[in-house]
Order: sequence, then C-alpha cells, then structure tokens
Amino acid sequence: MTPPPPASPAHGANSPAARDIAHVLHPYTDQKAHREKGPLIITGGKGVRVTDEAGREYIETVAGLWCASLGFENERLVRAATEQMRKLPFYHAFTGRSHMPMIELAEMLIERAPVPMSKVFFANSGSEANDSALKMIWYVNNARGRPQKKKVIARKKGYHGVTIASASLTGLPANHKLFDLPIAGILHTETPHFYHEGRPGESEEDFATRLAEELDAMIVAEGPETVAAFFAEPVMGAGGVIVPPATYFEKIQAVLRKHDVLLVADEVICGFGRTGNYWGSQTMGMRPDILTCAKALSSSFLPISAVMVNERVFEALAEGSHQIGTWGHGFTYSGHPVSAAVAVETLKIYDEQDLVAHAAEVGALMQRRLRERLNDHPLVGEVRGVGLVAAVELVEDKAARRNYDAGRKVAARLVALGEENGLILRALPGDSIAFSPPLVISPAEVEEMVEKFGRAVDALSAQLRREGLAVV
Repeated sequence: MTPPPPASPAHGANSPAARDIAHVLHPYTDQKAHREKGPLIITGGKGVRVTDEAGREYIETVAGLWCASLGFENERLVRAATEQMRKLPFYHAFTGRSHMPMIELAEMLIERAPVPMSKVFFANSGSEANDSALKMIWYVNNARGRPQKKKVIARKKGYHGVTIASASLTGLPANHKLFDLPIAGILHTETPHFYHEGRPGESEEDFATRLAEELDAMIVAEGPETVAAFFAEPVMGAGGVIVPPATYFEKIQAVLRKHDVLLVADEVICGFGRTGNYWGSQTMGMRPDILTCAKALSSSFLPISAVMVNERVFEALAEGSHQIGTWGHGFTYSGHPVSAAVAVETLKIYDEQDLVAHAAEVGALMQRRLRERLNDHPLVGEVRGVGLVAAVELVEDKAARRNYDAGRKVAARLVALGEENGLILRALPGDSIAFSPPLVISPAEVEEMVEKFGRAVDALSAQLRREGLAVV
C-alpha cells in the first residue's frame, strides 16, 4: 500500500485536517490544492449558522448546498428519524412491497404538485432523480412504439447532477472535461441569461422569443420524431442563479407542445419555497410532465429524492412493465422508511410554520438589500435572483459586462474574505457568488448577512486596487 503524502506543515500529523488530507477524496475540489490548504472542518450547527473546529461561527449563506431549508437543528426531524428507526429501520419497495412513510410521502407530494401528477418514484439524490427521469423518457417512447424519439435537450449552464446521464444533461464544462461526457443523444440549447446573452437593442421579451425560435430550429433540424424531452430548472442554480426573462417558459412550452416533447422540471433547488412559491414551476409558469425534487424534501437531514410523473407518462411505464413483466429500475434505498419519515415531517413543518410565505417575505428583503448595497459597487456587474435565491456577479468592466480572467480566481478570493467576515459563501462559474440561505432565516439575519458580505466585497475591491486590477 502506498503511504499517504506527508501532512502540510500547516497541519499537525494527527490532526483532523491531516487525516482528511491523507484519506478523503472530496467532491468538487482541486485535489492537489487540497493537500496544501486542507479542509474547513465544521463541527456543529444551529439555525442558519455553523461552527468550525476552532469555535468560529459562520452564517451558511447557501444552506450547505442549497438544501438545509430548516437550518442546522430541528428536534422534530430527529424524533421522526429515531421513532422510525425503532419501528422499521429499513424496507424496500421492490416487487410491490411498501410501508407507511413512503405511502404518506407520495400522497403529500401528489397533493402539493404544481400540476396534476399521477405517481411518485423515490431515489436518494437529485442526480439519481434526473437519471431516473431520463431512463423513464427512453422507456416511455419504446413502450409507445417510438424508438427513435430519444434525444433530450437541456441548457448550457444548467445543472442536473453528476451521474453519467445527469452529468451529460448538466451544461457546465467542468462536469464534462476528462469524463468523456456528454453521452450521445444529449443536446444543449442557449442559456436564458439576458445580462450576457442579450443582443444590443434587444428587449428581454425579444430575447425570450429568440431563444424559443432557436429551440424550435434545433428540434426541426434534429427531427421532431427524434426529440423526446426538455430538461430545465425553473431558476438555474449551480450555473449562476440565472432567472429567465418574462415569457421565456411560456414561449418554450409552446415549442415543446408543437413537437410533442416532454417537459421535465428540475426542482431540486427551486422546490419547497425557495423561489417564493411552493414550486419554482409556479413562479415561472411551468407545467411539467415530470418533476424531480430532492434537497429541501427532507431539509437534507437524510438523503431522499423524488420523481413525479403525470398520468400520460405513467400509463406508458405501466404498459411497458406489463409487457416485460417488471419495470427494471429502482434503488435499494428507494423510499427508505427513515428518510421518508423525515421528509413527511419536513413537509408538515413547512405547512405549520407557513415557511413558503416566510421565504417569500424574507426573500424580497434579501433581494432588495443586496441590490441596495451592491448594485452600484464598481466590482459588481449584476445582482439577480428571485425569492430566497440570488447571485452577485463580479466584473472587471461594468460597461462591457466583462468578467475577470478565470485564472485570477476573483470569486474564490471573495469566498476567503467571506470566511474572515463570518460567512460561508459559494462561488459559481463566471465569478458569481450564490445566496440561498435556510428558509428559516430571519430579517435580522438577512441584514447581517448582506452587511458582512458587503464588507467582504469592499475588502476585495481594495485588494484589487492595490494590485492594479481595479475595475473599469
């Protein structure tokens, strides 16, 4: 066995950081750089804040990974998990087996769906949910006798996960390079980001019209008989918190109906109140045939995700499975009883505390305060978002809307300054900083978060001026 490399001088040989460096392969991490820098080790959390091993406290501005909707403590969810573990710690859903937490959760999701849905399939992550949706789409068209109708269109900068299929749907270069992705049959259309993609003299509605026309042309060029589905987040998350312009989804959906193309709404980030409505689909006027969700489904206390399908999709799945004798898809932990019990309790808490309305109220405050504090800042090109999800994009040239060279890692530097100011920040492609705090954040905590972030931006601006990299 090859011994691990020696610990960085900054870390003691037996410290948690050194042990992490020696043994952990971190997701979304520069592995070589990590050997030198080491991890930020989080040891506790309460409300919207987390604490590191040195006792320093931070506001978690992105709720972990857009997911800890109820924050980092909730005794009701702990009790729900504990009670279910004592009652039935595990059972599967294969071959028609079931249990009450899964049944109740499926009922609750169908009741809350943004459009009429028929059935719910459970998985363990957003990636698995989107991967499952893609398999369903292929299966459905085979069952309907349309074996050529298999191509799927997603969008550049969209994010749908990291399995082989879902990473192919994702439209970000880092998810494709060196992975031999995307797989065949996955296409990407343009990003609905007016700030960068709009043309001179073009209105936002004209921009939406052009994108719909480009999608129509793509489908016609590929052959409508070969295009099966369109995947879209209501608001793009990891690609930059990109809010589509008004009328965008109205016009996109008209194209999809014209060519009998299914719409899949990826609600992994947007669902459960994040955009100010229960579903991002409601905020953006989407009427999906398939809806995927995860993250806030259990407030991320335990892994669980879901795929909701309408009756038309389900009937084709049912017919195909009857012909074969089974529907050959599922996971050992599909609808895991403990995860499902925690998700049931999570949805009850959302209802009882009216957290969707709270998110809409504090989200409006966050949007306003970010703009008031930063819209005119020389380092900020755009503040964008809706509800309790936002992004602040850093630019070198405001007039030209030009970002800094990626090699300067300007957003990464701001993340480090954020930590110095008591914030955990998330840098996104294009030097954007995301905001997606727990839904339970208070107005006072929003004010504190924005003020601390503003100080970090000011500090970064001062650094850049000293280095001769001041914005234009």
